[in-house]
Amino acid sequence: MFKQVCFFRKRPDMTMDEFLDYYENHHTRLAEKLGKPAIPNAVRYVRRYLTPVENPVTGEIHDSGYDCIMEIWWNSREDFETSQRLIRDPERLPHTMEDEKKLFATHENPICIVEEHDSPMGPEGETYDWVPVVRS
Repeated sequence: MFKQVCFFRKRPDMTMDEFLDYYENHHTRLAEKLGKPAIPNAVRYVRRYLTPVENPVTGEIHDSGYDCIMEIWWNSREDFETSQRLIRDPERLPHTMEDEKKLFATHENPICIVEEHDSPMGPEGETYDWVPVVRS
């Protein structure tokens, strides 16, 4: 698996609800309007919206400066690189950049490649695949 993480700030004139609504209901569907895959070869695309909360040690609230962390997974670096070339396509790029102006504070967003290492969490030192727990 190959993973990319992007950090985004919403436009300052948007509320968090407006930002989330536009991202989920318009921006993530932009490629559909262009008749292209949203993120070519990606196997997972997740947006994580951030809400600062109190640090339990200091009692202070520290804002990270970002409103959303976006994560995308591919099966290989080659799939990632192919995807990046297609996203940069001169026919597609102007539409993406124009739509992002309606959403993000800037196009200068930190983007990282992530190398993950799991720590043993089980009683016998085993690692677990993460599975959400649903409580009723």
